[in-house]
Amino acid sequence: MDLHVDVVSDVICPWCFIGKRRLEKALRTFADRVEAQVVWHPFELNPEMPREGIERRAYREAKFGSLEASRALDARLAAAGASEGIGFAFDRIPRTPNTFDAHRLIWLAQRESLQEPIVEALFRRYFLEGVDIGDRKTLVDVAIAGGLSRERVEGFLESDDGVASVRQAEAEASSLGIQGVPHFIINGKYAVSGAQSAEVLTGVFDRVLSSAPSPNR
Repeated sequence: MDLHVDVVSDVICPWCFIGKRRLEKALRTFADRVEAQVVWHPFELNPEMPREGIERRAYREAKFGSLEASRALDARLAAAGASEGIGFAFDRIPRTPNTFDAHRLIWLAQRESLQEPIVEALFRRYFLEGVDIGDRKTLVDVAIAGGLSRERVEGFLESDDGVASVRQAEAEASSLGIQGVPHFIINGKYAVSGAQSAEVLTGVFDRVLSSAPSPNR
């Protein structure tokens, strides 16, 4: 039996990083029983973000009303991340970036069977190192580390390749009523919204597998 998990996500969403760790934990429970494929799909938390991004403090104050409210939320996220082995370093992040090119890179990586290392690297570079993942030089560095060639990625980012496909994927997510991320779709029909615990995801996977028809029938 195969498990196909589509994940609608944004790489500047801390709950998506937490959700990734919880998904990985849940899938390890089934490692000896199933072949699992995880595919990442785009969702922009800030679709109107300027290409160069916005200074994070100003963005967070505008979004949450005050610096104190932003810091309180960061503290709660840091505690949730620590429980999953993620050391969020929010104080290192100077800017909230535009993530459209990052989603284009993830789209390219899928076609090269390199999505997992590149998605992981984008989360880590942003949340652990505070790097601007809206910057194309950063994206090239991430892509090279993930196994893509410099020439391929530089040419890709300078072109319009993947633009229409990412826009279409975003529109499809909207048409499904997805308004927040992470959002998981298992085997094309079972949806789980939010960074649910590994136990919740494991329960869903169990139900999916138990309801699948036997290959001998």
